[in-house]
Amino acid sequence: MNFNAPIRFLLIAILVCGLSSGCSTRPGKAEKRSGDEIVVAGQFFHTGTPVVLWMDPGGYDAYRVERRFSDYSKSSWRETSAENKLKSPNRYGLRASKLTPEQIEKVRGGGWDLPLLQSVVDQFVIHYDDCGVSRICFEVLQDERDLSVHFMLDVDGTIYQTLDLKEQAYHATTSNVRSVGIEVAHPGAYTDSEAPAFKRWYATNAGGGIQLSIPPQIKDTGIRTPGFKGKPLNPWLVHGKIQGEELYQYDYTPQQYAALTRLTASLCTIFPNIKCRYPTDATGKLIPHKLDDKDLRRYQGVLGHFHVQTNKEDPGPAFDWDRVVLGARKLMHLKSGKSWEPADAVPQGAEGSTK
Repeated sequence: MNFNAPIRFLLIAILVCGLSSGCSTRPGKAEKRSGDEIVVAGQFFHTGTPVVLWMDPGGYDAYRVERRFSDYSKSSWRETSAENKLKSPNRYGLRASKLTPEQIEKVRGGGWDLPLLQSVVDQFVIHYDDCGVSRICFEVLQDERDLSVHFMLDVDGTIYQTLDLKEQAYHATTSNVRSVGIEVAHPGAYTDSEAPAFKRWYATNAGGGIQLSIPPQIKDTGIRTPGFKGKPLNPWLVHGKIQGEELYQYDYTPQQYAALTRLTASLCTIFPNIKCRYPTDATGKLIPHKLDDKDLRRYQGVLGHFHVQTNKEDPGPAFDWDRVVLGARKLMHLKSGKSWEPADAVPQGAEGSTK
């Protein structure tokens, strides 16, 4: 094939530019994200489900020291400490107890690399927020309780990331240093099937089904999907024992299950030590109570808040573990069979801040 001189020159220029780093990116060029990325040690990873980062408009930034929902003139740490509202300006910390002194010096300014973080993180802890919507959840964590969590999952399936996963969030006491945590928006589980919370948060629709009904006193729900009408995946009140106590709870929304399944698959892929499994007994059934201290130290995988602390029941009896974990395994192209045995090696230095 013959080319005239101008075309030959153009082809050579394109080839040279493609091989030259100087031509690959125009200075000042903006790069758009897809909107499904999470941040891990400064890197973006796709999840396949909508994610709002703390850097995005409308995001929730746990790095900020001021109270998010207080009057701005009264929200600074100086004003907050003067009012004895919170004990510390920082609601997160360094995953230090599993690191050597040399590694601490390397990362204390933020210099985590992914392999080091992968060696530290081996649990994914699932909570319900007992707040109903993620906006209220962040207000409680950031403005009232000196606490934090890496992710929040709203009723419409929107995931909010509040911190890079290199940070130690304060959400699950002894598992903080080694875990990623998520607060799933939900009103909670109760010992009474007629609990007032059920009447506040759920209503019967015209077809006789159960749907979410946000209490009118919540003026700004923060839900990003316009006109969202949520409903539990299963329309009946679920009951079951957690920590030996009979509890009642409505299910999570289909949108939450879909988003959480994709996030679980993503985390179990990014962090190989988070095994895509949940704690079960010898018969393969969910363990519905706190793990023995030794077993908790050995455990690597997905687990509930109630597996970590005896005084917690979240994510409750309605949570469908198989839907999330087996769904995540399918996305990861893993066999559907369950491999539940605990890890052979006991992680060293598993104790971190129990805040």
